[in-house]
Amino acid sequence: MTRIGAVFVGGIRPLPPEGHPSGIFKQAIAGPVPLGAEGLAGDAQADRRVHGGPWKALLHCAAENYARLAAAFPDKAALFVPGSLGENLTTRGWDEETVCVGDIFRIGRATVQVSQPRNPCWKLNHKFDEEDLVRHLAEHCIAGWYYRVLEGGPIAAGDAFELITRDPEPVSLRQLWFTFRAHRPDPAELARLRETPGLSPNWMQKIDQRLEWLENNG
Repeated sequence: MTRIGAVFVGGIRPLPPEGHPSGIFKQAIAGPVPLGAEGLAGDAQADRRVHGGPWKALLHCAAENYARLAAAFPDKAALFVPGSLGENLTTRGWDEETVCVGDIFRIGRATVQVSQPRNPCWKLNHKFDEEDLVRHLAEHCIAGWYYRVLEGGPIAAGDAFELITRDPEPVSLRQLWFTFRAHRPDPAELARLRETPGLSPNWMQKIDQRLEWLENNG
């Protein structure tokens, strides 16, 4: 059975070099942490326009991706450790290829649903002092994914992480990500992905905008 490797929370701190406020710095919590509709108790996001909220209440990263990043950026290899990407959860055995939009998981006493892939932002480049990090994360779809909380409750490192519901026509995070980012995606396929149960309103809007652009620039 897959179990949660670690749970991370963090407050707002200045991000070097300019000192922008950021919630990217997280610390592992040993005991149970209450999880509600807006996320974990004690966790904060500096820019609520693009981080946090009910559709991005919890950020999960695959533990296997740290080794991939260490291989891609050997000079920074020691920095790629659990919690370093600003995530709230890590596990092994699940990643962007095997997790699907709308998947419902049980974590401890909480129930969560996958809502969207993470779109990595420039603050990761600053945190690691690596100008190509965000590009690499996006090109390989290894930045993690978000959940909305269907049923709150305490979660902790070591809790079972169990898939309980998956759509009969599943769409993996990688499938959604790379279809959306394609130079000329098939509009019919994009429209189909837009209707994936559990997809966040933000991503529905992104797809609508992409479809409008394709229609106007066909």
